[in-house]
Amino acid sequence: MNNVSPMRRDAPPEVEELELDLLVEALFQRYGYDFRGHERAVLRRKLRGVMQQRSLRTLSALQGQVLHDQGAASAVLRALHVQPAAMFEDPEEARLLRQAGAACLRGVALPKVWLADCAGAGQAWTLAVLLAEQGLLAHTELHCTVASDELLADAQDAAIPLERLAEYEASYTRAGPGPGRLADYFHIAGNRAVLLPALRSRITWAQYNLVTDASFNEFNLIVCRRALPDFGPLLRQRVLHLFHASLAPFGVLALDRQFDEGEPLAACYRPLQPMQPWYKRIA
Repeated sequence: MNNVSPMRRDAPPEVEELELDLLVEALFQRYGYDFRGHERAVLRRKLRGVMQQRSLRTLSALQGQVLHDQGAASAVLRALHVQPAAMFEDPEEARLLRQAGAACLRGVALPKVWLADCAGAGQAWTLAVLLAEQGLLAHTELHCTVASDELLADAQDAAIPLERLAEYEASYTRAGPGPGRLADYFHIAGNRAVLLPALRSRITWAQYNLVTDASFNEFNLIVCRRALPDFGPLLRQRVLHLFHASLAPFGVLALDRQFDEGEPLAACYRPLQPMQPWYKRIA
């Protein structure tokens, strides 16, 4: 049996805290990505994972690589941003997306959906299939934003290895009954499966920074469940107000958790379902 010992860290806690400040500042000054408002514990956990992969003992050593090695910077940014999702990996989210689509998109002349800090093509394609099932996709605009140009390129060029399509088919079945097979929504080319052009054409991809960018449209459904847990309290408030300013009356907002007690925006919403952080705007 192999015993894997935990990675040694040469810096005491107070020095590591300073190192974290300097590394986050370096990412902002050098590359323009601002993680200064993110939860410190989340940053430490993710960065330690990168340190482990690169056999580094201190955040200072990682900072040196980030400043001088584009590959190291890319590895850190990928670790800190939202990780790509597989199609239908969360059956409960798929069920709630079906319900949200019916609640806020049906009857709207040109409904718009925003997947904010989208978890790649897997999340976007999942929603596209769910809306196609309900006959809603043909007149719905899906706006899927990611945090970096690298993630944007990944999403735009995405394909599923053919051997994984059966796995996704099983996940699709677990997410609830659909009118057909998941494979019906894909074009097979060699050993790759790609979402049909009729579905892909309804998806607009863009690079967008939730930390700094302003509202860019009005949406009937906004989904942000993977990025919000990483945000500290002040940044979380900033983003919640951004979503509120971007959400149409009677639109649906899907979050990572229920509104905190005393949240001023809570009065403007009612739960789509009890005990779920999916809300319909009422004011």
